[in-house]
Order: sequence, then C-alpha cells, then structure tokens
Amino acid sequence: MNGSIPAFSRLALACGLMTLASAASAQVNGVGQRPYLGWSSFSQQTLDPAFLTQANMVTQSDALAASGLQAHGYTYINLDSGWQGGFDANGRPTPDPRTFPDIKALIDHIHGHGQKAGIYWIPGVEEPAVQANSPILGTPYHIQDILALPHRAGNAFGAPGESPYHYKIDFSKPGAQEYMDSVVALFASWGVDLIKLDGVTPGSYSDDLSIDNRDDVAAWSKAISRSGRPIWLTVSWAVDKDYQDVWQAYSNARRIDDDVECESRCATLTNWPRIEKRFRDLPGWQDVAGPSKGWNDLDSLDIGDGDEDGLTVDEKRSAVTLWAMANAPLYLGGDLTKLDDTGKQLAGNDEVIAVNQSGKPAMQVIGGDLPVWVSDLGGGRYHVALFNMNATRAVVELPWRVLGLTGARRMRDLWRHQEQGPSSGSYRVELPGHGTQLLLVEALPGHATAVPSTNYEAEAGTLAGTAAPAACTGCSGGVKVGGLGLGVGNTVSFDRVYAPRDGAYLMRVDSLTLGLRSYLYQVNDGPLQTFNSGGGSFQLPSQSTLPVCLRKGFNRIRFGNAASYPPDLDRIVVGGAGNAALPASATYEAEAAVLGGTVTAGFSNYFSGLAKAGNIGVGSANTVIFPAVTVPTSGSYQLEIDYATKGPRTLYLTINGQAPIRLDLDGSSFDDPVAKVLDVSLKAGANTIGLGNADAPAPDLDRIVVAPRVLPAWLGASATTCQR
Repeated sequence: MNGSIPAFSRLALACGLMTLASAASAQVNGVGQRPYLGWSSFSQQTLDPAFLTQANMVTQSDALAASGLQAHGYTYINLDSGWQGGFDANGRPTPDPRTFPDIKALIDHIHGHGQKAGIYWIPGVEEPAVQANSPILGTPYHIQDILALPHRAGNAFGAPGESPYHYKIDFSKPGAQEYMDSVVALFASWGVDLIKLDGVTPGSYSDDLSIDNRDDVAAWSKAISRSGRPIWLTVSWAVDKDYQDVWQAYSNARRIDDDVECESRCATLTNWPRIEKRFRDLPGWQDVAGPSKGWNDLDSLDIGDGDEDGLTVDEKRSAVTLWAMANAPLYLGGDLTKLDDTGKQLAGNDEVIAVNQSGKPAMQVIGGDLPVWVSDLGGGRYHVALFNMNATRAVVELPWRVLGLTGARRMRDLWRHQEQGPSSGSYRVELPGHGTQLLLVEALPGHATAVPSTNYEAEAGTLAGTAAPAACTGCSGGVKVGGLGLGVGNTVSFDRVYAPRDGAYLMRVDSLTLGLRSYLYQVNDGPLQTFNSGGGSFQLPSQSTLPVCLRKGFNRIRFGNAASYPPDLDRIVVGGAGNAALPASATYEAEAAVLGGTVTAGFSNYFSGLAKAGNIGVGSANTVIFPAVTVPTSGSYQLEIDYATKGPRTLYLTINGQAPIRLDLDGSSFDDPVAKVLDVSLKAGANTIGLGNADAPAPDLDRIVVAPRVLPAWLGASATTCQR
C-alpha cells in the first residue's frame, strides 16, 4: 500500500470497537503479566513438513525437560499450523487422527513435565464446516446462520468472492459468540494454555480493508474468559498498529512482524536480514508494550541448531538481546533434540532473562547502523543494549547526555557476567560485526543540561515531483508528506535547518510505513546517506534518531529514494550542541552508484535502501562503480560488500584502477544479502571502487560499507568528527 494516498483512515475504521475495547482490561485471560518462554514447532516445520506429529511433540517436550532450560522459565510447547484434520459434529476443528491420534494425551504428557501447551488456529470458519452446516453446540443455530453476508474472507488467508474457503463470521448474529465459546471450550477441555490466532487483519500484509478480524479477536477473548481456563492469546501476524487499542484489550501479545523463517527462500532456518528486520520494525511499536498493554511478539528465536540456524554466534546473541530488551516472548525454534551448547548458553542466561522479564520494554535512543536501546528501570537504573548492524567491526558510542545523565557509577556486562566500573561523558565499546553488548547501568547522581531542539514539519518543506501532503491522524499538525521516492526528483527538502556551529547533531526522523522502507537523504551537497526503517502504520509515526553533520548557519536536508520506496514523512527534529557521536563508517548504496551497461537498479525488500543493483557481469561495461569513496587518511580499511546470489559466482574488485581482486562468493538466495568483509588500502580523499565480472554473471549488489580498522585507542576518545 502506498502510504501517500489519503484513501481510508485505518484509525477511523477502529472506532466501531473502541467502546468494547475500553470495557476490557489490557492484560486479559488470566495470563500475560510477563512475556512467556518456551518453544514453537513452526521453524522446524519449514525444514521438515512432516515434523508436526504427536510423537515428535512428545519428543520435543521430553527434550525441553532434559535441556535444563525449564529451570530458567522455558515451559511452553506450542503446536503451529497443521495439527488439524477435520471438524466434529458441531463444526469445531479436530486433530488429524493420523498425526495426532490423542491430543488430550499429548497435552497431559506436556503438563506432566510441568510445561504448558499452545495451539494454532485462525479466525472464521473453513469450507468443510460451512458445507456441513453443523449445528452450533447448545444453540438452535447452524454454521451458515452465523456467516457474514455476502460471503467474504474470514482472515488474511481467505480468497475473494462467495467461496473464500475461510468464511467471515458476523458476530452480530445469534449463535456467533456461542460458536466461538464452543471452540475455545473444546481447546480448554484438552488442556490448552495458549492460542495463536493467525491471519488476523487489519494487518498480516493484507491491503483488503474489508477483511476485519477485530470482532473475532474480541469474541475469542470473551470465549477464553467464559471457558474458566487461563489461556494466553497471541494475535498474528504483522497486525496493523492503527488498531493497537483492540489488540491490547483482547490479547496478551501481537506479532508485529512477518515470519522470521526463510521458509525455503534460503538454505537455513533464518538469516541475518530477517533478524535485522525486527530492529527496523520495533521502533514503531516500542511505545505500546508493557504489563498493562501486552507484549510485542518478534517471532521464534532460531539460536540452538548450529549452522542450520543461518546465524553466527554474534548474530544469535544480538537477536536474544533485542528480544530481551523488547520484553518479547522468548520461544525457541528448531529441533530441541539438537539443541547445542551455544543455544543453551544464550537462552539460559538468567541475567538476560531478567531483562526480558523486567516489564520495562526498551526504547531506541539512537538509530542507524549503530543503534542503542535503553530501558529505564527507575531509581537511576537502566538496561542498555548497544548493537553493530554492519558486518565490519565498529566502535559504538553512547553519550550519557542522550539519557539526560552525566555518567554511570556502575556498569555490568550481562552476557559476560562482568563488572565494568564507572563511565563519564560517553561510553564506547568495540563490537564485532552484527555484535552486541548488554549492560545493567547505575547512573551517577545529577542530570546533564538539556539541549535545545527545533521541529521541521515535512509539509512546510520544499516538495518536489510527486511528493504531496496528506492527512495523518497521529502526525504532528495532522499532516504528513507521501509520494516520495521512485524517481530522483520526488523529494522533500528542509532548506533552513539551523546549526549554531559546525558539528554533529542529532536528527529525529518521524516516519510512517507498514513493513520495510528506506530513505536516501542528503545533507547540503554531501553524499547520499541511508536510513533503513520499518513500522506498523501509515497513521502513527515511528521515531528514530540519527547523527547528522551540519555546518554553521542554515543547512538543507533532502529526503527521497530514487530507486525504491521511502516511508511517508511527518517531520524531523534537530537538536544538540554539535558534539553528537558520529559513526566512523560510511555506506554507499549500489543502486545509487554509477551503473554501467546492462546493470539495473530496483526494489528488493530485505536490502539496505530497499533496493539493489542486478544484471552485473558478462561484459566489461556491466559494472557498478562507486566514484567517491572518501576516507580521511591513507591506510588500511575494512570493506564490507553486501551481495546476493544463489550458488557460487565470482566478483572482481578494483580500487583506483589497480589490478582486480578476485572474490569467489556463494549464497542461497537472491532475496537476502550476504556480507563479505576484507581489508583494503585506500588513499586519503576520494577513491574509486569498481565491482563486476567481464566473463560471467556476477552476484547482485546491495551496498558497500567502508570503515576504519578498529583500534583499541578509539575507546578513549570520540571515534570521529564531521571532517571525514
């Protein structure tokens, strides 16, 4: 959906259920005071479609009990899609007798280990039950009596027309709530402790606003209450934030993202781009989680099956850290019988689990490629997580003034279980590629002096091309700017951004999108820079703060994306004293480079800038040239090349016209970028870097990242200045 089109207000559609929502408590169904810990079958199902059987679930339950993780709080065994095989005489879903001959006995086995059992279902009624027109238990009504007319899809998986397979229920009709009561009563009779309700709209990436499951969610929640059994309810997947009041009132958690698994689109369970997507989407939801609001569900953690997970150990640790800081449910994927020592150590770190269970979800205080997330625990105590989203090593810096602090009197590394002592001014740490550090911080007494900031509304900027204002319920001033991108001239410019002196300032970007989108922005006449964002709404802005170099006086900051889709833009807020921390690395997008011959640029979802360059190679002219890769001094630098290929391909790298360097690369998908890092020599000033293959097809290219070789001395002083 193009967020720039002022078609339907999603918030307006929510009004019909607000009265119902306000009458219910935010943490419902007798559970949900803290996010749960456990395991889900779905990740392994993506590798083995025959995995979901009663025998295998017994084995997984036994494996969890034997793993030692139960002592750390991991108790849920959740069955995902595929357990059902038919319907009973009252139109209620029943297990497939071939794979689940006795689901009650299975759940009794799970309970016998002191564990809890979760199950999967969807809103609406499926075709077989509709055709059977079964009587609804305890009522004079039948299934066809409760269907919405005209017939339409009952969830995001339904098809259009009179025969959608998944039929929508009309909850104004007698018998509709009683049908839901009977389904939940059946689940409760088996001993179910959690229900994942999937395909819930608005959301689930469905643009069909006629598919609306808000009344279904309310009915399921009411049915759980009537069952007399405390049952956790999660609504899934990637639900729309515009309806957060409904999700909060009637469920315990909501999936804010799509599936983390590759699902045959790569060779492993997941990969780093799919983890990174959570980092991009979570800022849009960070303000609506907590003990009284419910929890943001980031999906499974695939961290225990070695190389099959598709993640390095550093990437797995970063994933667990983000899930913990978000207070997201922690549920493992994969096969628990193969759970390795690394997975046990990562999942079983009690200090990290305490972060997850704190009831204080984190807020992102610095965004970009070196993000910092912070939870304010009260009483001068904080959880602080620092991340490196690049594959190069990096120094990540947190000036304490960003938190209104002068420093920390105590810091504890929660992954290493080590005390780190005090810190004043700024805290800096060197992190490996895709790495993290997680700290418990106790602040020094006193507060840092507040610095001024200025708002710049997008609609008051200079709009070019297709950029246009549109109504926005949650935006500053009730207006945003959309129609950005997909053309070099479709931009919004803030032409009078004032800075009292030359230096690095903090720029907060209030943007709006459903799913991933990216800006390429330019400060004055400088190079294009990338802000990769995500979100859950075109009506409620997401906020992220980036360091930006400004010169004394008035500056121009221009937002757009010539090759792909940027978010809609509400405003920017620029503040600081010119001494913000600035990353040492620089990113250059392939789609914004000089594309030769047959090379083309276009949309690609998991890529930086939301685009990549393809059709590279098979000719000396079919190259990607980065003509102005600028570094401050001559020397050795880290060069990250993010590429995509399915199978082996060769890329030749040239630097400043020197002899080509052959890079033999491999990958399992053109959908997801893979990083290659090498050390290269660059001269002071502008360098020309070329990538191609005259003789054979080359990989697609996402971007390059150039970063200094990290030195321990950096840890004692601010890493960079604006004179890069």
